[in-house]
Amino acid sequence: MPPPAEPERPFWLRKSLEEMTPTEWESLCDRCGRCCLIKLEDDETGQVHYTDVGCTLLDGSTCRCRDYPRRQELVSDCVRLTPETVRNVPWLPRTCAYRLVKEGQDLPAWHPLVSGDPETVHRAGISVRGQVAGTEGDFTLEELLDRVVD
Repeated sequence: MPPPAEPERPFWLRKSLEEMTPTEWESLCDRCGRCCLIKLEDDETGQVHYTDVGCTLLDGSTCRCRDYPRRQELVSDCVRLTPETVRNVPWLPRTCAYRLVKEGQDLPAWHPLVSGDPETVHRAGISVRGQVAGTEGDFTLEELLDRVVD
């Protein structure tokens, strides 16, 4: 009698970012909202500083975009994540599934694809739910400098 077949590894461990279907690609997003926070880059050092201020389309309670299909039309500097951008942007959070897959790592237990529960990202304290001070239209550039967070 042959040994039992090993379960198939999840797609994020079997496929490169380029090999993923659109559905697989979108499912990698854990809906933490971190990439939708305003980031400030130091012109002299290139260092990126995160703020607790969201993009004008970020809903801070759901951690979702208010108009995802049209986000790039409505927000001129919205960065669409593609395999190429994932490889080239330095500001993706260390917890970001796209970044983890790029680095050949597995997804954490709180990721909805692993847990089966979209709330685990929030319960784990990974998301920005309840931590967004407002949207970028609510602050001047000078005020944004005071909103830098760790």
